[in-house]
Amino acid sequence: MKHPANSLSLVADIGGTNTRCALADGPTVLPDSIRRYSNADYADLKTVLKQYLTDEGDVDPIAACVAVAGPVRDGCAKMTNLDWQIDEQTLAEATQAETVAILNDLQAQGHALGHLASDAVRPVLAGPAETASAQETKLVVGVGTGFNAAPVFETAGGRVVAASECGHAGLPVAGPLEQALADFVAKAHGFAAIEDVLSGRGLERVYAFLANQDGVQAQATAQAIVAGAASGEDARAVRAIKLFVKVLGEVCGNLALIQLPFGGVYLVGGVARAVAPYLSGPEFEGGFYSKGRFSDFMTGFSVSVIEDDYAALTGAATHVSTMVRDLP
Repeated sequence: MKHPANSLSLVADIGGTNTRCALADGPTVLPDSIRRYSNADYADLKTVLKQYLTDEGDVDPIAACVAVAGPVRDGCAKMTNLDWQIDEQTLAEATQAETVAILNDLQAQGHALGHLASDAVRPVLAGPAETASAQETKLVVGVGTGFNAAPVFETAGGRVVAASECGHAGLPVAGPLEQALADFVAKAHGFAAIEDVLSGRGLERVYAFLANQDGVQAQATAQAIVAGAASGEDARAVRAIKLFVKVLGEVCGNLALIQLPFGGVYLVGGVARAVAPYLSGPEFEGGFYSKGRFSDFMTGFSVSVIEDDYAALTGAATHVSTMVRDLP
């Protein structure tokens, strides 16, 4: 397929296993252009992007923006689970784009807010976000292979999504069971971080912890836990997810108090979508609202789940389209 030169942007979402690429017309991702590449088949990001441009008919993009699963600093990204060099120079050389940008994947999710279809946003806890000013702060919370959260600020100069690595902060403890969970995790890792529990691997640790509490040794994959809970055939899987979402509620509530996201809290990521059916139960709500004398204050924050698996691509497109628009 032949695309007009210097009119479209290349956007990519780079995970530890796969890279998804697409073309965007301004802030709009072109669905038919989305392609997925296995990182194991390529030596570096440059090779993937060049292959994508070839697959799309040697398109010449005006801009390029990639979202990466790892911290970004001074135009360079360090992947958590992938040994690739990702910097603005590499991106420019691979795409020949005039404008380039690199975002943390959660930053890209933040830039997507307000640009997703209404049916891609699943309400969990009601709040005043629907009537809140468009300038109110929002918060995106990523629960997937890892855990992270980023505030979304609306400023006179445009939207700012602050980088964060809060998944590596200490796990909060709200009672004896959670203290025992933190101790269980710390034995294996030396420190109980939020991500050690609130992630795909974290859900597996919660399951193993509950088995240990039952006096047995048992393990299950995150997929098996979700499936066992959904079918009702694994009572421990149900308990594991309920404890998981309770801790998730507590952490999200803590982050809401720090950032005051009256524009809403938005959960993103594969694990968040997998446990979404359980977020309407008392465990998540109790964990989120349970803040002592500030419990009533917590009702000022709505919570939703983003169910669009391509939201990071939309966010990358939105961000880089603003950069292009603002060029002199």
